Amino acid sequence: MQHPNHSPSLAYDRALLLHGVKRNEALTLEEVERYGRESFGAPDYVSIYGMSPRQWWPRGIRLLGRTAVECTQDSLADRIGSDVASVAAQMSASRWTVIDPFAGSCNTLFWILRHLPGAAAIAFESDARVFELTRRNLSSIDSRIDVLHGDYESQISQIRVPADRAIAVFAAPPWGRALDEAKGLDLRRTMPPISEVIERVTREFSGRVLLFAMQVYEKVEAASLAEVRAQMDWSELRAYDINEKGQNHGVLLGTRGWTPG
Repeated sequence: MQHPNHSPSLAYDRALLLHGVKRNEALTLEEVERYGRESFGAPDYVSIYGMSPRQWWPRGIRLLGRTAVECTQDSLADRIGSDVASVAAQMSASRWTVIDPFAGSCNTLFWILRHLPGAAAIAFESDARVFELTRRNLSSIDSRIDVLHGDYESQISQIRVPADRAIAVFAAPPWGRALDEAKGLDLRRTMPPISEVIERVTREFSGRVLLFAMQVYEKVEAASLAEVRAQMDWSELRAYDINEKGQNHGVLLGTRGWTPG
């Protein structure tokens, strides 16, 4: 029986889910798999929390169209988490608090915690529907991530990170229309620009050593990349060969107040 939301004429691609009619709709299992199949040749592409769609769907986990596009799937989130931990290991701190200003699905935060055992995690989500879905999703997997409803800019001053904890920040604001397949990802056009996120977090935690992890595309617009790297005491760009060439992501790691090695 055909699902009533099924529309054979629609191309289940990034544009439809991020900007089209499916943007704010919770996707069916069929739609999640169709997006993965039509965009990446893999129905299990939107694997999150260590599960394929056919594993997480029966547990009541649900994603909006835009969240399915913007979430970092397991294979990528695992690599980012591993790289964050590899830099964190070069610090003397043994306890960490990880902050995600743009929660979304929280899948990257979930994987960072896997690689930083014992770390605390705080995430902010301004969209009420995304917040409710993510909080419900995380409760179904017994995650220790504390998701707060509200804009990080106004709420970050209300959180307290103990002085004995180092701070890592997964700074990955929504890309929106910042990604141009030919020119790459323009870090000045994310919403908000990456540089503004770095400035706000650094101002809030003045005097603390910080580790930033910023998800990027395989190709990054050169001037925007230089602008962000100039804000760091140390930085390193790492790309991953998970998808077909031209469809890969990576991470820009950076530190404030300390230098690894």
